[in-house]
Amino acid sequence: MADNKKKNLTPTQQEYQKLAKEKEPPRPVFANCLRAFLVGGVVCLIGECLMELFKKVGFTEKTAGDPTVACLILLSVILTSLGVYDKIAQWAGAGTGVPVTGFANSLCSAALEHRSEGLVLGVGGNMFKLAGSVIIYGTVAAFFIGILHGIANAGGH
Repeated sequence: MADNKKKNLTPTQQEYQKLAKEKEPPRPVFANCLRAFLVGGVVCLIGECLMELFKKVGFTEKTAGDPTVACLILLSVILTSLGVYDKIAQWAGAGTGVPVTGFANSLCSAALEHRSEGLVLGVGGNMFKLAGSVIIYGTVAAFFIGILHGIANAGGH
């Protein structure tokens, strides 16, 4: 606890904080890291398997990524809707935060949580509160990277 917050506590509250800290079980950091690594690896393995499958059915190395991402998003949304993704995330922690599936889970969870408020104000309004900042950041970053790429290529021509 920060020293400024400790100053505002009464002696009894400070004593309680000290006792609570002593009784708190230690965090299994190694086990948490191992579970996150394994689950994140399994998600990536599924993505690689899907990519190889799409390459076998006629997609090129470049074009196989799009349907792979779409399938991972769909799988994440289905698992979130069934309540399975949250159970996996509870066990695996950060391992389920693999960008595509984690973001799809976040959007789907927000949509499910607010569906009783209606499609526009409930689902759409609350789902895009989360997505809006990510989409804006991605768009602005892509814009500046595009400008830098254009400047770098203009000097070479």
